Amino acid sequence: MKAWAVVRNRAPLECIQIADPEPTGSEVVLEVTHCGVCHSDLHFWEGEYDLGGGKVLKLTERGVTLPRAMGHEVVGRVLKFGSEAEGVAVGNLRVVFPWLGCGRCSRCLAGEDNICATPSSIGVMRHGGYAERVMVPHPRYLVDPGTVDPALAATYACSGITVYSAIRKAMPLPPDAPVVLIGAGGLGLAAIAMLRALGHRTIVSLDISAEKRDAALAQGATAVVDSAAPDAMARLMEATGGPVLAAIDFVNSGDTARLGFEALAKGGKLVLVGIMGGEMPLSLASMIFKPRSILGSATGSPQDLREVMALAQSGRLPHIPITRMKRDRANEALHMLHEGRVTGRIVLEA
Repeated sequence: MKAWAVVRNRAPLECIQIADPEPTGSEVVLEVTHCGVCHSDLHFWEGEYDLGGGKVLKLTERGVTLPRAMGHEVVGRVLKFGSEAEGVAVGNLRVVFPWLGCGRCSRCLAGEDNICATPSSIGVMRHGGYAERVMVPHPRYLVDPGTVDPALAATYACSGITVYSAIRKAMPLPPDAPVVLIGAGGLGLAAIAMLRALGHRTIVSLDISAEKRDAALAQGATAVVDSAAPDAMARLMEATGGPVLAAIDFVNSGDTARLGFEALAKGGKLVLVGIMGGEMPLSLASMIFKPRSILGSATGSPQDLREVMALAQSGRLPHIPITRMKRDRANEALHMLHEGRVTGRIVLEA
């Protein structure tokens, strides 16, 4: 099969031939119809992550080998499956849960595959949706999109469950308590849609891009703030009416995390989602005098995907902007994302 793969980091993706996956046991192979292009794909393409303090995490240190077809927001049709795979039929259209673990540890057995200590994620540790086919180890990682547009449904496998999981960590909050969202890219807009679907009414979005701030307002944010402004904190406090109980950082750089943390009231929570990287100095005594929490959030669980899809099928989850491109334009899609020219999500189609 064809795969648009990272062969060398920071080099253009190459269309290569890789072996067709052959399922055994409970495995299922799907023909990819749609695949979202995520900002984390850019970090994979670059080959490293900024851990702060001059430390860098290389992809090779995570056990990744190249060439690798990226793509973890996958929708596809069931093509074939092993003799032990139950509940699937050839031709079924399914959303793929990509954040696989080992499948054997206590986390995986509890349905928390996304925080397994030995990840086996689609599009990272194994070939993903930039290839023509993907294989999943078990039908439990497949969710029926129902009548939801498959291009939109693909985004729920990452942006959807990532924001859903982060919002759950920030809750409970009264519907009118301000929630601060840092970053109005694909995740930030998905978070606005998700909060609205869950009945939250006061949402303040921050971004350096005027175009993305406009998109946040169109998506349903009640106020927006230019996070690059010299008086960004003052503007944020004016928009929220004072310190807040919840901030979710979809950028997660040193500057954005500090902004989110300093915006918190006593008892507030900062949920870190993005992987831009860096570090943030922390006054330990201030954590006693003004107690606040900092939480990391890694994508979401298979159950999160089922719940997000149910919410989407109910009609209560507003659509985010989708730019559709053919799969053979994957390089162009990555460049657009790298240059900040994407509102919402790009989804590659077969």
